[in-house]
Amino acid sequence: VQLQASGGGLVQVGGSLRLSCAASGGTFTDYAMGWFRQAPGKEREFVAGISRGSKRISYANSVKGRFTISRDNAKRMVYLQMNSLKPEDTAVYSCAADYTVTGVVENTDLPYDSWGRGTLVTVSS
Repeated sequence: VQLQASGGGLVQVGGSLRLSCAASGGTFTDYAMGWFRQAPGKEREFVAGISRGSKRISYANSVKGRFTISRDNAKRMVYLQMNSLKPEDTAVYSCAADYTVTGVVENTDLPYDSWGRGTLVTVSS
């Protein structure tokens, strides 16, 4: 599956952004989906993940209560709604797909098979 993330940009502290990830190729419902981010000088970290049928969702502690992941299988899309943004949310955000037959949502990057080019989110104070 090929992935393309979009929706990044410059936003002020406390603002909101909605990231989108479009998937093409493959059978979209065979994949759990995740969002990861990488800030300058830091390692890539898990942000949020959603199972194939949206029954299981996982968030990093740093974004719980502020970010919401969702997917629309008919449209082959995954979204990340980001509210109450903070300067420490500044990073390149990438979506990723994990081919899986289980309902598990992985919160490390190793199980994810496909990665899209990231989109930059900058939160200014």
